[in-house]
Amino acid sequence: MNKNLLLALLGLFAMACAKPPADQTVYGNTITSDDLKVLLYKYASDEFEGRETGEPGHDMATNYLQEKYMSMNIASPLTEGDYLQEVPLERQKLPEASMTLNGETIEMFDDFIPSANVNIPSLSANQIVYAGYGIDADNYSDYKNLDVKGKLVLIKTGEPMNADSTYVTSGTKEKSQWTSGRRARNLKIETATNLGAKGVFVVDDSALKYYTNYYKKLMESEYEGKISSVNSNDEAFYFIISDKLAKKLVDDIDTNDTPKIVDTRIELSIKKNADTFNSHNVVAFIEGEEHPEEIVVISAHLDHIGIEDGEVSNGADDDGSGTVAMLEIAQAFKSAIEDGYKPKRSILFLHLTAEEKGLQGSKYYTDINPIFPLEHTVANLNIDMIGRVDKLHEEDRNYVYVIGADMLSTELYEINEAVNEKYTNIKLDYRYSNETDPNRYYYRSDHYNFAKNNIPVAFYFNGTHDDYHKVTDTPDKIQYDLLEKRTRLVFYTAWELVNRENRILVDKAEKLK
Repeated sequence: MNKNLLLALLGLFAMACAKPPADQTVYGNTITSDDLKVLLYKYASDEFEGRETGEPGHDMATNYLQEKYMSMNIASPLTEGDYLQEVPLERQKLPEASMTLNGETIEMFDDFIPSANVNIPSLSANQIVYAGYGIDADNYSDYKNLDVKGKLVLIKTGEPMNADSTYVTSGTKEKSQWTSGRRARNLKIETATNLGAKGVFVVDDSALKYYTNYYKKLMESEYEGKISSVNSNDEAFYFIISDKLAKKLVDDIDTNDTPKIVDTRIELSIKKNADTFNSHNVVAFIEGEEHPEEIVVISAHLDHIGIEDGEVSNGADDDGSGTVAMLEIAQAFKSAIEDGYKPKRSILFLHLTAEEKGLQGSKYYTDINPIFPLEHTVANLNIDMIGRVDKLHEEDRNYVYVIGADMLSTELYEINEAVNEKYTNIKLDYRYSNETDPNRYYYRSDHYNFAKNNIPVAFYFNGTHDDYHKVTDTPDKIQYDLLEKRTRLVFYTAWELVNRENRILVDKAEKLK
């Protein structure tokens, strides 16, 4: 037989035997409202006791999720049969603290609140660095030619204004991220500590009064302590202090914004008051065929708020809906693999602990112990409350809020839009997708800990409702047809992310504060 003819026939035979491209809808359609309902009635039942971090119901939930992945024959990225990533946490109570200024005893609650739980048996300094407003922005910085490494730093609230009553950092009359409130305070503290400050004194009379009342009420109750990540003793600490104490350090602090070194004698100590325990993230893994080192993370938090006044807070929407959505997405990908369609990139299914305690599970994953390097993490699709309708959409319930998709990667935004137009036709509402949203939703779920590391994120959310964080957030109130449709949207977006030719670009990256 002619050699060229043989080659042509072999080529035609290979083409005839080649598997056709996958029809995504075959696997998207395996995500059904009936399956989601069965899963959620189990996961958001009284049996799981509200899934509060540190309580038995939370352990029941982690075991349930582990068993589900084992039954689907989806592997763990840890060791065989172990899907639980240990997350060290602690229950923090108010520490014991003392302070003297030039030999004068400064009273806790009257003039300061220690807002960090670290052990500092003894610390003394003969100087404090006054850093004005403590701002370090592109167009204004209080830290020019100011060395704060290893030193105590004093900062005040607010920010400077121009003669036309606009804020210096923004150039407008709108408050900026530096102006006031907890967000501004935390940003200023983080700025000082990133520049090497050992400790920060933040002048904020209103915050001092608020936290004084808060802690005194807790001390009178059976409060077991605030759950937080475990702090190391070499971490920076900070105090919220009174105007009166601030004026003992800088007598003209109300009118003087100029940074300077202040000679003064400060002695202090902090005795940590916390009990440690281990919680767990639940992790499952599908390895990619062509780019296994590139990881798409799909996440939802597994915890809720537990038992309130003897009644179980089931958390069906928050975040039972996201949790069962992940299980259905996982089985859809597994079905595709069984048909011979393995994803090009890897997928990490990440069920996170302690979201309700300050995003602790995702913070541990991103900041302390990522299972896979963050630089290899392509994107995070985070699902937190997608089973209900908020008051803004009662007349047109075919919607979902998408937060963050347009903030770090143009391609992620375009992919989510394209698959929605092709497959699900949901109204994508972006009203909360900005850093200045007064509700701060961009900062309030687990995607944020990925976003702050310049990993593109999309947060899927239905908004809050009257049952949010109440015992009335039950599975009978979930709108399962909507839950199905929104879950399919996340699946189709994930499918595109893991199967497209090139990894999406991060073209809007800026290190978040």
